[in-house]
Amino acid sequence: MSKDYTPRLKKKYDEQIRGQLKEEFGYTNDMQIPKIDKVVINMGVGEAVADSKKIKTALAEMEKIAGQKPVATKARKSIAGFKLREEMLIGCKVTLRRERMYEFLDRLTNIALPRVKDFRGLNGKSFDGRGNFAMGLKEQLVFPEINYDDVDDIRGMDIIVCTTATSNDEAKSLLAQCGFPFRN
Repeated sequence: MSKDYTPRLKKKYDEQIRGQLKEEFGYTNDMQIPKIDKVVINMGVGEAVADSKKIKTALAEMEKIAGQKPVATKARKSIAGFKLREEMLIGCKVTLRRERMYEFLDRLTNIALPRVKDFRGLNGKSFDGRGNFAMGLKEQLVFPEINYDDVDDIRGMDIIVCTTATSNDEAKSLLAQCGFPFRN
C-alpha cells in the first residue's frame, strides 16, 4: 500500500461518521468520539488433534482472508477425553489494525455478509457492555479470496470488533453507520 492510500471505510469515517456521532451523542471533545480500534479473527481447528495438516490449511486460508500472517494458537491444558495434549496446535488468530482493519471490515460488510445463506442481519445484542462486538461465521467460503475447489473442510470463525466506545449504544451506532447490517 502506498503512503497516500486511504481505505474507503476510513474516508467515510473521517468525513461523515465522526460528525454524525458527535451530533448524535453530544460530544464536547473530538477525542470522545468512538472509533474502531482493532478486529480479531479467530478460527478453531479441532480436527487438528487427529490430523496436523489441517492447521496448515487453516493458517493459509486465514492469511488469504485477513491479508496478514496469522498466529497458531496452542492448547493450554491437556484434555484426555478430546485426546488433546498441552501445547498442541488447535487454532489460529489474527489481529488487524489501521488500513488492513478498514479494508477487512469493508469486504466483510459489502461482499462476505451478503453471500451468507439465509442472512437476516446481525444480532444487535452481541455487544459485551464495553463497546465490543462479536459475531461468528459458519463457513470461510463467503470470502472471495477462498477458492471453493481448494477447500478441504468448511470451518467457521469468530470476528470480534473492538471499539473505543464506552457503551453498547455508542458502539452499535458507530458500526451501523460503518455499514454493519443489524436486525431491527
